[in-house]
Amino acid sequence: MFLALAAIGLASCNGGYKKGNNGMLYNIYTEKSGPRIKEGDFVLANLVIKNDADSVLLSTYEQGRPSPMVLPKAQFKGDIYEAITLLTEGDSASIKLSADSIFKTAQRPPNFKGKSVIYDLKIVKVIPKGTMTDQVFQSTVTKYMSDMTEAEKTKEPVKIKRYIDEQKLNVTKTDSGLYYAITKAGSGPNIAVGDTAVINYTGHLINGKVFDSSVKDEAVKAKLPGADQRPFAPIRVAVGQRAVIAGWDQGLQLLNKGAKATFVIPSTLGYGAQGAGPIAGYTPIVFDVEVIDIVKPSAAPVTAKK
Repeated sequence: MFLALAAIGLASCNGGYKKGNNGMLYNIYTEKSGPRIKEGDFVLANLVIKNDADSVLLSTYEQGRPSPMVLPKAQFKGDIYEAITLLTEGDSASIKLSADSIFKTAQRPPNFKGKSVIYDLKIVKVIPKGTMTDQVFQSTVTKYMSDMTEAEKTKEPVKIKRYIDEQKLNVTKTDSGLYYAITKAGSGPNIAVGDTAVINYTGHLINGKVFDSSVKDEAVKAKLPGADQRPFAPIRVAVGQRAVIAGWDQGLQLLNKGAKATFVIPSTLGYGAQGAGPIAGYTPIVFDVEVIDIVKPSAAPVTAKK
């Protein structure tokens, strides 16, 4: 559950770690005045989780958003939740915990190496529960998150334009808002509704963070989970059947066999206000796609009239 927070890269230690409960070590780099976080408070934080060899396990910076939580009760003395109660809004700190202690209550990642797990935290926002009723507290948190989401919605067109300019993409914009650039021309007719497109793809955020790929080299390079174990092959997409996001359904119909293209997909044609997995709400995404083949639907058998 602790992985539900978010991420920050911090400077090297100043003065070393202090000891907390049960072997927990902490170093507060930036210490603001204000009340300490308590169990039940709302916390919005950026977070980098890494092992003691500096191998990053999770980073909210790569995900492009801090992560919200209502601070739960500590699961054991000196865990990450107890460590957060040492902090207040605006603080940044590193927390170092024994891996054996953590993985008594959480599943150990299959490729985890090291004796410690280090959390580099930046507390972005705290809404104290205090004496608020549950209803008022929930309403306050909901409004804050709604305002933050609305701000992200406003920023999205600016982010898309900046990305296209920085990458020097020669894009065309469709009426629906999809941006596409055909980087290699194909041959033959375009994919049509009802066809099955056989494609290779790599998807990433506009900060360059790859979140999925059907190409092994790209997945390994991006260190995607299980990239060294899962099978890789082009995927088959039933076009126009709403089996994929609208940006794909529309974009694939602009391509023919052998074509390569880059789709810059706004959230309205992607994962919307809610987002999905590492993709936050109102987040534009980018896909590099290659059409390997186009499979036409089989003709329905003709039944003779009696």
